[in-house]
Amino acid sequence: MVSRPFERLSAPLLADHLRDRLVQAVIFGDLPAETRLVEDTIAEQYGVSRSPVRDVLRRMESDGLLTREGAKGLNVAPISQRDLDEVYVCRIPLEGIAAAEAAMRRSTESIKVLGRIYDQMLKAQQAREVRDYFLANVAFTDTIHATAMNATLVRLLDGLSKQAQRYRYAAYRTFPHLMDLSVEGSRKIVDAIAAKDATQARAVTEALIERSWLTIRDCFHD
Repeated sequence: MVSRPFERLSAPLLADHLRDRLVQAVIFGDLPAETRLVEDTIAEQYGVSRSPVRDVLRRMESDGLLTREGAKGLNVAPISQRDLDEVYVCRIPLEGIAAAEAAMRRSTESIKVLGRIYDQMLKAQQAREVRDYFLANVAFTDTIHATAMNATLVRLLDGLSKQAQRYRYAAYRTFPHLMDLSVEGSRKIVDAIAAKDATQARAVTEALIERSWLTIRDCFHD
C-alpha cells in the first residue's frame, strides 16, 4: 500500500526508500502535477535530514518526474500529450528490446514468476480492480526487464517507466477497458518469452504498447 505523501514514519528512511515513497505519490496522483516540493517540509514530515531529500529530488528531476522553476525550486512535472508522446516514442522500441532479450535469456523460474504475476493481473482485471491491476502490471514489466539481464537497458528504461506509469495509471482509471487490452497482450508476451521466440516477443510488446499509447492519448490534451 502506498503511504500518504509526507506521512511521518517511525524510523528514518534510506534515500532509496524515500524516493520510492515520493515517486509513488507522484504516480498515483497523491502529489498532483504542479505541486511544489520543498526540501525542508519533506525532511521534517518524513523525519530525515535534508541531504537524502535533496538527492532524491535531483534523481526524480533526472527521471522527468519533477521540473525546476528557476530559483523557485522543484514542482511535480505537468502532464501533457506532448510529454506522453515523447516518452512513448522512446519507450516502445526499448520495451521491445527488453522482451526480445528476456526471451533469449529466460529461465524456467523466470517464466514461473511471469506466470504468477500474469495470474494476479488476470484476477484484478476480472474484478475490475484498477489499482491492483496496475501494480501487478508494473511488476510484470519489471520482471521482463530483470529477465533481459541488460543493465544498460534497465537504466534507460527506469526513468521512462516512471514517467509512463503516471499516464498508465491515470488512463486505467479513466478507461478501465485498457485492462482488457493489456491482459490479452501480456498473455501473448508470456507465451512468446516461454517459447524463446525473441522476434514474436518484441513484435507483440511493441504492438501492445503502441495500441495503449494511442488510447492513453485520448486522456490528455494540451
